[in-house]
Order: sequence, then structure tokens, then C-alpha cells
Amino acid sequence: MVETRRVAVVGGGIIGAAVVRELNRRLPDAEVVLFEKERQLAAHQTGHNSGVVHAGLYYEPGGLKARLCRRGVQLMRDYAAERDIPYERCGKVVVALDEVERGRLEAIYDRATRNGVPGVRLISGGELRELEPEARGIAALHSPETAIIDYAAVTRALVEDARRAGVDVRLGVEVLGVDAESGGRVRVRTSRGDERFDNVIACAGLQSDRLARRSGAARSPSIVPFFGQYLILEPRFRDITRGLVYPVPDPKYPFLGVHLTKRVDGAMTVGPNAFLSFSREIYRGLGIDVRDALEVAADPGFWRFAAGNLAGARRELRGVLSAKKFIKDAARYVPAIEDARYARLPRGIRAQALDAGGRLVDDFVIQHVGPVTHLRNAPSPGATSSLAIAEHIVGNVIERNGLVPRR
Repeated sequence: MVETRRVAVVGGGIIGAAVVRELNRRLPDAEVVLFEKERQLAAHQTGHNSGVVHAGLYYEPGGLKARLCRRGVQLMRDYAAERDIPYERCGKVVVALDEVERGRLEAIYDRATRNGVPGVRLISGGELRELEPEARGIAALHSPETAIIDYAAVTRALVEDARRAGVDVRLGVEVLGVDAESGGRVRVRTSRGDERFDNVIACAGLQSDRLARRSGAARSPSIVPFFGQYLILEPRFRDITRGLVYPVPDPKYPFLGVHLTKRVDGAMTVGPNAFLSFSREIYRGLGIDVRDALEVAADPGFWRFAAGNLAGARRELRGVLSAKKFIKDAARYVPAIEDARYARLPRGIRAQALDAGGRLVDDFVIQHVGPVTHLRNAPSPGATSSLAIAEHIVGNVIERNGLVPRR
């Protein structure tokens, strides 16, 4: 009698949910258990982002981000159609305000074309105003395939599919550690007791480094949390832009800058900024968790990073301290919003991996430790790429274990 293969997936965000779906598709005879420490799905990064389906403009050609983003867009679009989830190809412009930024636009355009982003083109300031009458700039890059979606809704749909296929979904159960045992089995230590599995795939997001270290994986990369604030504009600005309006990112800094993003419910948002968070999972108020803050302070790599990014931190701090300054920055691209009234939304917190040398890790990082796979870094476009990341991870697990998948 052949024993059923047991696979545990840790994390009920969109990537964990996508991994469960892919396991069902490729290994339908396996027993799959999804562990999520919160009592709801998409409680952290998945439920606190801008909902943009990125087309693949910025990423280093040939890297995992570039390849999995482009594949992920296709899979996300198809899944949204299959499950009748709203998916709007509203397009996006990246706007240059001066000649320095125009030069950076050309570098982005080069990456985008090498990544195979469809329809992307450089346009003049006049063409920009034809596309986005309220936007201002001397030039722009237009990406017509950039879209918006509700990633929390996608996550719920993926897990609903999984439940129907027989997956055991355990909400409110925290995985405390993962230990390889003799004979190739894995002991999963949870808040409800221990269990044995043949494979474990950990998609633990903001807790990924802690779980990896408790499971015998390398200390690096560590997670440094960055928060991003979002403002929602008053209803009269719902249609102020036709699509998304972004600044040209500073290549010295890993974030895209404050931008105008419409949501699938029609609301117009401004954000996010990016500043060091003193907690990993507190989204309102002061957002201070002593353990999280002390862990960042004790990380030598963080201080190396901070020393080289003081100018960017000062710039971001001004927007943190003043919502009016935040709006004013966005109004450089769409002047009509300068006097807009707004409300604050719960902040988002991004899990950004940092290496021991103090460099922010740009690409996705997937580590295999025997029968355990740890997703150690999956920042933007992680949600866009989620279904493709799942394909990649499950394909590796199948290959490493000599399994026979369903095609």
C-alpha cells in the first residue's frame, strides 16, 4: 500500500493560497494542510496593498521577478476571468518631471521591452495629457496592460477552491517551527501540537525569517519591515485619472514613490510612502512593537543600510509627518488634487529582505533545506506573481523529490 504524501503550507496570504492550488493541480492525491496563524485569510501584506497587477516594467531581465511577474500576469488574468473576480486593465503612466527623470524613463523602457511587456511606449508631455488630461510632465512611459484587482478576494477564492478539493484549512493555528527528522520526514510544531509531513512550503511573509531561523535555515536574509501610508481621496476625485499615475523611481531607493492608484471599487488613493516600521503587524496608531523594533536595532545589516540611505529617509519622513506634504508630492503629477480632502487608510507593512551586508534584496528568494522550502523574499510584484511563484515552487518540490505530477 502506497502511503499518501502529506504536504504542509504555511501562510494564508495570496502566495500560500496559490501554492495550495498548485499542489492540488499537480499532486491531486497528496494530503495538503494549510496553516494560517490569524483567524482570517489575507490578514497582512495581501490585505494591505494597492491592488496593482504590475506589468513587469522595472525588474532586472532574466531574474525571477521579471520572469515570474510576466507569467503571473497571464495566470492572474485567466484566474480572475474563471472566478468572475473584477480585473480592470486601466493602464499606467510613469511621469518624468525633468530631464534627469526622462533619462531614467529610457532605462525603464529598455528593461520593460527586454522583459516583453506588451504595448509599453515612451510618450511626450502632449501625449501624456491626451491619455491623462489632469496629469503633468515633460514625458512619460505608458503601460496599457497594468491592471487593478482585489488580492484579498483572489486569496479567498483560491482557498475556497482548495477546500472544495479536500485541503484541510486551519485558521488560527500558528506554526512555531519545522524540524527535519531521519527518514526524510518533517515535524511541524504548531500552537495546537506537532504533526509529521513529507514536505513543508513556508510562505510566512513578515515572519519568514523568524520561521526559517527556527527551522534551521540560514540567518540571512533578515526581514526589515517598511510601512506605507495610504490616503483615500474624497468621492469627487474618483475619476480624476483614467488609470494609474506614478513618479519615476529613484534607482538608489528600492520603492516606487507616492502615486495615484484607483481601486476596483472606484475609489482613488494616494500612496504609499515607505519608512521603517517599528512593528511587523500593527496597522493603526503608533505601530510600535518592542520586540520587532529591538530586532531591527540589533541587526548590523540594517545600520549599514541606514547609513547609505539618510537622504531618502529624510524625504520619506516629511510625508510621514504631514499628510498635506504627502498630497502635495502627488499633486506635482496631478495638480488638481492639491486641495483634496482625504481620509487615512490602515497602513501597509512590507516584508523587505536585507542581506548581511546591509543591501536590500531585490529579487525573490526561495531556499530549499531538504524537504522544507522557505520563501524568504517576495516583495512587489509578489502578489502579481503569486500564481507563477506557486508554479515555480511546486515544480521544484516535485523535481527534488522525484514525484510524478499531473500535467
